[in-house]
Amino acid sequence: MNNFREKANFIWSIADILRGHYKQADYGKVILPFTVLRRMDIVLEPTKKKVLEAYQKHKDKKPEVLEEILNNISKVKFHNRSKFDFNELAKDHNNVSANLRNYINGFSISAREIIEYFDFEDQIKKLDEYDLLYLVVKHFADARDKFEVNDPMEMGYIFEELIRKFAEISNETAGEHFTPREVIRLMVNLLFVNDKDILRKQGIVKTLYDPACGTGGMLSVADEYLHELNPSARLELFGQELNPESYAICKSDMLIKGQNPANIKFGNSFSQDGLPNEKFDYMLSNPPFGVDWKKAEKFIKDEYENKGFAGRFGAGLPPISDGSLLFLQHMISKMKQNGNNGSRIAIVFNGSPLFSGQAGSGPSEIRKWIIENDWLEAIIALPDQLFYNTGIATYIWIITNRKEKKRKGKIQLINATGNDWENGDSSTGLRAGKENPFYVKMMRSLGNKRKEIGDGKNGKPDQIRFITEIYEAFEENEYCKIFDNEDFGYTRITVERPKRNEKGEIECDKKGNPLPDPDLRDYENIPLKEDVDEYFKREVLPHLPGAWIDHRKTKIGYEINFTKYFYKYKPLRSLEEIRKEILELENDTKNAIENIL
Repeated sequence: MNNFREKANFIWSIADILRGHYKQADYGKVILPFTVLRRMDIVLEPTKKKVLEAYQKHKDKKPEVLEEILNNISKVKFHNRSKFDFNELAKDHNNVSANLRNYINGFSISAREIIEYFDFEDQIKKLDEYDLLYLVVKHFADARDKFEVNDPMEMGYIFEELIRKFAEISNETAGEHFTPREVIRLMVNLLFVNDKDILRKQGIVKTLYDPACGTGGMLSVADEYLHELNPSARLELFGQELNPESYAICKSDMLIKGQNPANIKFGNSFSQDGLPNEKFDYMLSNPPFGVDWKKAEKFIKDEYENKGFAGRFGAGLPPISDGSLLFLQHMISKMKQNGNNGSRIAIVFNGSPLFSGQAGSGPSEIRKWIIENDWLEAIIALPDQLFYNTGIATYIWIITNRKEKKRKGKIQLINATGNDWENGDSSTGLRAGKENPFYVKMMRSLGNKRKEIGDGKNGKPDQIRFITEIYEAFEENEYCKIFDNEDFGYTRITVERPKRNEKGEIECDKKGNPLPDPDLRDYENIPLKEDVDEYFKREVLPHLPGAWIDHRKTKIGYEINFTKYFYKYKPLRSLEEIRKEILELENDTKNAIENIL
C-alpha cells in the first residue's frame, strides 16, 4: 500500500487537462466522480460480458427482478448493463458524451444514485462544451493500473489523498473529510480489544455506525480489523454524511466492498437523522472540531425543549460555536440498552469538551450525565500534529454502557502524547534521543500532520499495540491514571458577604438577616468527595469572617483537567546557572558588536 500516494498524484495530474477552463478549486468536481466511475468499471470488468448476455436474456422482466439477477452475476451489489466501458468509450471521439451518458444510465440504481450526488451531468456538459470530455475519458481509460488495487483499503487511501489535494487548493478543511488511518486503527483497537472472544465466534454479526462518516475511512478500518480477527464474522456498516462528494465516495466504497449502500445516509445527523430507530453494537466518529451548529439550531433546541431525555439532547446543549458534545449525545441515544450486550463508542475530541463550561452550563451538565451514568470508560490523550488540518491536542473518549466489573465506577486516563519523552524529562527516567513510545516523526509533513502513530509495519514501531496494552492492562503507571467517577465532580458554592452602609454597619432585611453584597460575591469549587461545610469552615471562614453559603445557588459540576493529573514538577534552575548563562550571552553580544565595528 506504500504507493497509494503515487497513484493519487498520477490521477490528480489528469487535472492539468482542465487548466484554463476550470478554476483549480473545481478540479475535484471532475476528478473525483471520474475516479469513482473508473474504479467501479475495473471491479465490474471480469463479469461484464456475462452481465450483458444475461441482460439480453432477462431484459423483459420486472426492474427489481432484473436488478437482482444481474447483481448476482456481477458478484457484487451493483452492475452495468451498457455495452460501453472505459475502453469502449475511448474508441469513439465523436460520440463520447452520448456514449458516456449511456454508460452511466446502464448502472444499477444504487450505483447511479452515487454519481448523481456529484452533479456529474453538469460536468459532462462543461467538458463537452470545452472539447475536453474525450481527453479526460481517454486519460482515465489509459490509467487502468492506477485503479486495479488488490488491497480494498488502498482505494480508500487514494480517495482521501485526492480529497486532501482538492481541499488544499480550494482552501477548505481536509480534516473535515477524513481522519488519519493510524488514529482510526487505534480507536478500533480500543473499541474491540475487550470483545475479542465474542468477535471470534463463528458467523458473528455486529453493527457499527459513524454519524459523520466522511469518505468511510472509520467504517472501512473497523471492517478490515474484524475480518482479520475472524474471516467468518460480519460487520454491518452504517453512517451519515453531510458533504455530497464525501457521501458519494463513501457509498461507492461500501458498494464495491459488498456492504449495503442503503445503510449510508445523506444529510445533517442532527436535523435529518437518517437512522432514527436504529441501535448499534459499536460506534466510531471524528466530528469536526469546533464547528458551530447554527444551521440546525432551531431543530436541536426544539428537540431539547420539547422532548428532554426522550430525545437525543436532554442532558444539555453546548455553546453554539462547538457541536462536539451534540455528536456524542446523538451517539449515546443509539446505544443498545440490554445489559451485557450494550454498546461501545470511540470518539475523537479536541480539549474543549473536557473542561469547557462551569457547573450548571450545557457542557458540564452533559459531562455530569455521562459520568454519573458510569458510561465514561477511558480518555486517551494523543500526540499533537497528528491531523491534517490542525496541530492541536486531541483525545479519544471511550464510552460504554457495559463496563467490565473492574472498570465500574472508574475512569482511566492515558497520557499518550509523548511530550515528556521528547523533552527528555529525567524525573520519569525518560531520555531524549531514544525512540518515542507514542509516535514517530514523519519524513515529510502533510499539511499540519507531522507525526504518526506507528502500526508495526514497514519498519515502524507498533505504538498502536503499546497504547492498547496500557489501556487493556488497566494498571496505574507513569502513562496511566485510574480515578473514581466522583474525582471529576465538584460542588460550586456561592460565598456571600454582608453588605455594609457608609458607617460600616451591616445592612439587614426585615427579618434581621444580613443582606448580601453583590460586589463581594465569590465562588468556590469544592471536590465532590469533600464535605462542603467542613471545607467552608477550614478554607473560607478564616479569611472571610461573617461569610455564608447561599445554598440555593449551589450546583454540581464535572470537568476533566487532564493536564493536571499528569503534571510533573520541574525544579527551577539555580541562580548560579542563570547568572552563568546571562554572562555567556553578554560575552557573545560583546564579541558580535566588536566584530561589526
